[in-house]
Amino acid sequence: MRADFVTTAVRTGPPGHAGVSLLVIEKGTPGFTVDRALAKMGWHCSDTAELSFADVRVPAANLVGAENSGFYQIAEQFVVERIALAVHAYGIAARSLALTAAYCRERETFGKPLIANQVVRHKLVEMHRQVEVARTYTREVAARHVAGSRGDGPSVIAEACLAKQTACDAATYVCHEAVQLHGGTGYMHGTEVERHYRDARILPIGGGATEVLTDLAAKLLGYTP
Repeated sequence: MRADFVTTAVRTGPPGHAGVSLLVIEKGTPGFTVDRALAKMGWHCSDTAELSFADVRVPAANLVGAENSGFYQIAEQFVVERIALAVHAYGIAARSLALTAAYCRERETFGKPLIANQVVRHKLVEMHRQVEVARTYTREVAARHVAGSRGDGPSVIAEACLAKQTACDAATYVCHEAVQLHGGTGYMHGTEVERHYRDARILPIGGGATEVLTDLAAKLLGYTP
């Protein structure tokens, strides 16, 4: 809704990935309109809109890179995108854990804080374990990606897929348990863990769905017929 321009993947060549180019289309270009905002479950701070293109003419100078190289440009960014989403995932998981631990110390039931209950402490430990595993693995993959970009190591395409899944699984679990431990309070709009619970749901979808990335990792790791 607010963008001054959109970088758009368009068909400029034959069918398939080899016929896609990236074009910068500026706001106000005749025929290019933003029709309406789309309501989402979460990520309300990031707008999503329905765009329309009707006989839009774009100068050749707006081509990004070589013609018909758009898919490869997008693919090059997948590793960074997936690592970034993994960082996002374990970040909101860590925040949800911190909020929940504080709440369990403050909230009293039957004359004692929630954290005095063994089942609550065990949940917090498991939440902590998943956050730390996701954080450690994601940072290791990020470091290996940087080394590979310098020519000092192999590609980490498969590992980036696994890091994203590991962190997204952690976020899904931790945010779920955060709402559970907050009880009815965690289900209320305006509670921070409720927002993280909704926001976490897009992470296993965006940047490549978990199912798609798992199949890609299987191929890259040689687990194919």
